[in-house]
Amino acid sequence: MSGRQNNFLAQALQQGALALQAQQFAQAEQIATSILKSNRTDRHAALLLAHALMGQKRGGEAIAPLERVARRADDGEIETLLGALLCGAGRATDGIAQLRRTAARRPPYLPSFRELAGQLAKSGQHDEAISTIEAGLALAPDSVDLKLDLGRLLHDTNDFARAASVLTAARDAAPGRPDVLNQLGRVLILDGDYAGAADAFRRVLAQYPDDRSTRAYLATSLFEQGERDAAEAALRAVTRGQPQLVGRAAFVMAAGSHGRFFFSQGDAAKFLGVESN
Repeated sequence: MSGRQNNFLAQALQQGALALQAQQFAQAEQIATSILKSNRTDRHAALLLAHALMGQKRGGEAIAPLERVARRADDGEIETLLGALLCGAGRATDGIAQLRRTAARRPPYLPSFRELAGQLAKSGQHDEAISTIEAGLALAPDSVDLKLDLGRLLHDTNDFARAASVLTAARDAAPGRPDVLNQLGRVLILDGDYAGAADAFRRVLAQYPDDRSTRAYLATSLFEQGERDAAEAALRAVTRGQPQLVGRAAFVMAAGSHGRFFFSQGDAAKFLGVESN
């Protein structure tokens, strides 16, 4: 390919990436399809096409182009996306088999472990999903993403104490990550560490003060500590200007061991100072 052709290809891919970023999926698809007409195994165009089709909920159509690229060389990114799309297209056996092959290659492509574990969990194979993430962590013990995934899987299997331990390690390694802090806080509530949970949620709110879901979880942890006034203040902040969230707030109050119970949502709304129709 000449230098002029390379420059044209790079510009086209950049335009496609910008279209994808702007969620102009049809335009990104058109650009990727045009490139693949002249080079059916261009990996960048195949990836662009796959993401454009996924944005239009037509990911299954990207399977064939990705398979063509995957046959040419080992490519962890292509293979992991292919495995995910096969699973999404109802071909879970083929998709999981593809993901197993990718995860077995060295050097490891860590996203393949995460995708494989997620697909195994979806199919009800939680123990194997946990083992998959543990295998990834054996290869990359400092990976915060793998620790977060392991914490989530342990949460789903009700192993709250171990989940808390794993997620605490992830928090210590990446103290500013809100996804880690939120997951840790939810696990700590279930493990009975309400003060630790409140601390995790406050750290998230320090970054995202308008995160109403996190503030509702904070209220739960405060109720469990007997800090009713602070918990109710948090719920008033949750429902302020959002009357549709009164039901969530009423549930938090009723479920808390130091909460309140209302016989109607209207009474709860009045208590929280929310105007309801």
